[in-house]
Amino acid sequence: MADLNETATYPKTINETLSPNSLMVLRKRYLKKDEEGNAVEQPSDMFRRVAENIASAELRYDSDATEVARVAADFYDLMTSLEFLPNSPTLMNAGRELQQLSACFVLPVDDSMDSIFGAVRDTALIHKSGGGTGFSFSRLRPGGDQVRSTQGVSSGPVSFMRVFNQATEAVKQGGTRRGANMGVLRIDHPDILKFIKCKEDGDFANFNISVALTEEFMNAVEAGTSYPLYNPRTKEIGGQLDAREVYELIVDMAWATGDPGIIFIDRMNRDNPTPRLGEIESTNPCGEQPLLPYEACNLGSVNLSRFVRYTDNGPDVDWDRLADVVHRGVHFLDNVIDVNEYPLEKISELARGNRKIGLGVMGWADLLIMMGVSYDSEDAVALGEKVMGFIEAEARAASVKLAETRGVFPNFEGSIYDTPEGIKLRNATVTTIAPTGTLSIIANCSSGIEPLFAVSYVRTVMDNDRLIEVNPLFEDIAVKQGFYSRELMNLIAEHGSLHDMEAVPREVRDVFVTAHDIAPEWHIKMQASFQKYTDNAVSKTVNFGSEALPEDVRKVYDLAHELGVKGVTIYRDGSKAGQVLTTGKSAQGEVETQRHGEIEPRPRPSITLGRTEKIQTGCGNLYITINSDEQGLCEVFTQMGKSGGCASSQSEALSRMISVSLRAGVDPQAIIKHLRGIRCPSPAWAQGGKVLSCADAVGIAMEHYLEWMETGHASTIVSKNGDQLDNLSGACPECGGSLEHESGCAVCRACGYSKCA
Repeated sequence: MADLNETATYPKTINETLSPNSLMVLRKRYLKKDEEGNAVEQPSDMFRRVAENIASAELRYDSDATEVARVAADFYDLMTSLEFLPNSPTLMNAGRELQQLSACFVLPVDDSMDSIFGAVRDTALIHKSGGGTGFSFSRLRPGGDQVRSTQGVSSGPVSFMRVFNQATEAVKQGGTRRGANMGVLRIDHPDILKFIKCKEDGDFANFNISVALTEEFMNAVEAGTSYPLYNPRTKEIGGQLDAREVYELIVDMAWATGDPGIIFIDRMNRDNPTPRLGEIESTNPCGEQPLLPYEACNLGSVNLSRFVRYTDNGPDVDWDRLADVVHRGVHFLDNVIDVNEYPLEKISELARGNRKIGLGVMGWADLLIMMGVSYDSEDAVALGEKVMGFIEAEARAASVKLAETRGVFPNFEGSIYDTPEGIKLRNATVTTIAPTGTLSIIANCSSGIEPLFAVSYVRTVMDNDRLIEVNPLFEDIAVKQGFYSRELMNLIAEHGSLHDMEAVPREVRDVFVTAHDIAPEWHIKMQASFQKYTDNAVSKTVNFGSEALPEDVRKVYDLAHELGVKGVTIYRDGSKAGQVLTTGKSAQGEVETQRHGEIEPRPRPSITLGRTEKIQTGCGNLYITINSDEQGLCEVFTQMGKSGGCASSQSEALSRMISVSLRAGVDPQAIIKHLRGIRCPSPAWAQGGKVLSCADAVGIAMEHYLEWMETGHASTIVSKNGDQLDNLSGACPECGGSLEHESGCAVCRACGYSKCA
């Protein structure tokens, strides 16, 4: 790399202008650290490191040191203005020993042991480098199929997914990024039913899964007919299924667990820019980047909240400045490809052969608020289409300009652009709408094209102090219009939404809508408006309240197919703790709990036996009594050391529901699984570790009780829940804050925790 110290200047004001949350996230996850884990660079140092490293690619194109320094200064300004940020691996690794700058990869899994375990090895290398991986398991023969070389039978795709899941669990990524996988199976694979249901028992924690829906299948759903299954080994029809029944199963499982998502695989291949190189089979772990086997994604996002200008006619988008940033962002991302050190040579060859980039956006909800436009409105949908259409056009123009001096992407011949009327592009794709999780925290803006998750929320800091974080746009309006008060901010933080806050003017409530205020169809309409002008795909989560029905999920899937999106991820509040069907056993026989059915718990006997345990919680000492009858555990009682109050009443309600569930035949271990790891803002240290909440304490006591019944003695250890924290749906495992769900991942805006990054 050229020495730029004498020729480039870098203002350091970024260190003073970043928000406290931004600084905390950068220090914890992005800045270089010494052996003791202390940050040894400031944010300005990080941005300079990245800018100089990415600008060094100019040397490949006959630039001298002066020009490289000019480009580095421009890239530094681009990032420190917070108008554009590259994806997290670029910020973390550029200019450092690892130098792996891509977030996600897709690997092939062919129908042989060599390929399967070769892919496991490659997955480990990628996860070690900080990337995530996507796979299609559709080439694997179904379970029970013939294996001629051994005269045995195949165990099927789902069993081999377990190998990948365990390999991911074993690879630790230095505390900066966690291994994430996407597993895809075609809807016409003979093992599709096993795949759809594979996460119903909480397995495959390191996987998001999606079903690849074909147009043949969707036509059969519409017609109410069966559709064929194809054995990938023989290419012959291996059975048939009723399309609507399978579709309903997908809907039910997504409603119950959040998985599987769906991708419209024929639609993705219709837009495959290099079809002669193969078919698109899978996406990256968050669903927004369809890739060929051995391709990588190089992503960055424009912060739209920085492009609102105010005129005499009201707020408008600063189109000229937006065009300038888009061109500079494309230049930046094209350079990333050249300096990136990919973990596998095959990935390097294909990434540099197709030179795919994915320029996307964040801060969309903020822009709408500043424009005075409600997210769930036709005006917002139309504006989304206009903004993304503009970005797509300018990004392609920037790629054409680069092609004039650097040449078209090497695999241009035979691509969809290789026609007399085609444009000469430097990059096979230029746009992607990715989830921006921690990036949007650094940029102090809303995530991707998602609506606000909350207007105000609680952040817990040292010594369990609770700080109220308020959306700065809302706080500014509240102060200007005279309805701001600390009491109101606290009340909003408790509710998360302005929906019923009559102290807030109606016109303000209409603009500051949150993810759960918005009807699901508006999520899909917004996704479709951006998809219309996005080369790759659009990351978007459709949020449902806990009261939503499976029929509501189906309507969203139907609308997604109708409006032309490429994939859908849904999240129903609380769904990670639920199942469509659970089966428990009692002395009276099997008890089946169905979604639409009702079960009567067995009567409480006159005499029960048990034990009481005292556990210290953040609310005080909790006395937990667990009793059994002749059929097993049957009831739980709780009593707070201090009487009365909300904590006492909630604990009583919790114990009553547990008691009813136990007498209805629910497995105690299933109850424990969903209690352990639940966090509140006030955890407590007890003998053996940390008690995260009163609910966690009840789970601990139930664990101890079962151990006592089995062995005659019980442990006092309370911290057995480390492995379950990644499955939390409502609370951050690091700070106890609220998690936002986007594209199969969970992000905490209070501390920057991300399940996938």
